[in-house]
Amino acid sequence: MTALRFSGPVLPTGEPAELYVVGGEVTYERQPGAESVAEGWIVPGLVDAHCHIGLDAHGATTDEQAEAQAIADRDGGALLIRDAGSALDTRWVQEREDLPRLIRCGRHVARSKRYIRNYAHEVEPAELAAYAAQEAQHGDGWIKLVGDWVSREEGDLMPSFPAEAFAAAIEAAHEHGAKVTAHCFGEHVLPGLIRAGIDCIEHGTGLSTDLIDEMVARGTALVPTVMQTDKFPEYVAAGAERFPVYSRHMDDLYRRRREVIMAAHAAGVAMYAGSDGGGVSAHGNIAGEVIAMHEMGLPASDALGAASWRARAWLGWNATLDEGAPADFVVYPRNPLDDLGVLREPTAVVLRGRRVG
Repeated sequence: MTALRFSGPVLPTGEPAELYVVGGEVTYERQPGAESVAEGWIVPGLVDAHCHIGLDAHGATTDEQAEAQAIADRDGGALLIRDAGSALDTRWVQEREDLPRLIRCGRHVARSKRYIRNYAHEVEPAELAAYAAQEAQHGDGWIKLVGDWVSREEGDLMPSFPAEAFAAAIEAAHEHGAKVTAHCFGEHVLPGLIRAGIDCIEHGTGLSTDLIDEMVARGTALVPTVMQTDKFPEYVAAGAERFPVYSRHMDDLYRRRREVIMAAHAAGVAMYAGSDGGGVSAHGNIAGEVIAMHEMGLPASDALGAASWRARAWLGWNATLDEGAPADFVVYPRNPLDDLGVLREPTAVVLRGRRVG
């Protein structure tokens, strides 16, 4: 097996190195005769912590469409993906050496008639814990709940389930060894979820200072999906006539989103990057989410770390490219910490020790 040679500064330290790939692993021991592949800035494989392989605007895709989504994510540098709910059984992705490493979340669990059609298991409160246990056994250590959605009766964002039903579902998932995350746009659902011990919040635009402090104390993570919240003005316009209260509420959440994200960052909430690829959002754009987080105010190192070394550690993978680490990394022609835009220009993508891009 021919060894591969890469050279350049290795993030997060930025120390120059000669990095070799042998047998799918990283080594810094010189390998005579190694094939020289690329020079540049070497970054541990990017992580998309909120992605939906196998999902489009209408529900489950075909396997062929899901494959194309996964390839787009891989070519964009996302070599580790935490699924955030898919209507398609994507276990087969994990068998493909050329596709990103995938941590499956199973299917969303939502309230009956209170979510996007064909996306979720739609259940009533008394069924929620049982479905949480079911998805915990079917997934790879995570499940996804729909925390809130617009209520036709009340005309506004409302919790999908009572707080006690959420608490029972979180407990059931934990008993089966799974962590729990939830879609949350508004304020009302967050206190019950956080106090029940939820592990992560998606979007989180309704967070307040007291809840942020509690998240820090409990170790609750946040995936803010900044590019998804960029779409809020579309939701405001679409709901203005039928749901004016909801429309005004979404507009307020949109206007306060930078304040929320930066308050969470300043307090020390563990924050990770998620593109929300799938549904109506394009795959392969984790670079766009890192840039969006930076534009909100996060330092470049924090934004990139949220999509690389810190996110990898959070999901139980090697954070850095130490001796013997899996050879999953991306090479860039310039220092990403000086210009995050270079994340759109990978020189080489290496997955499981093979150059795939």
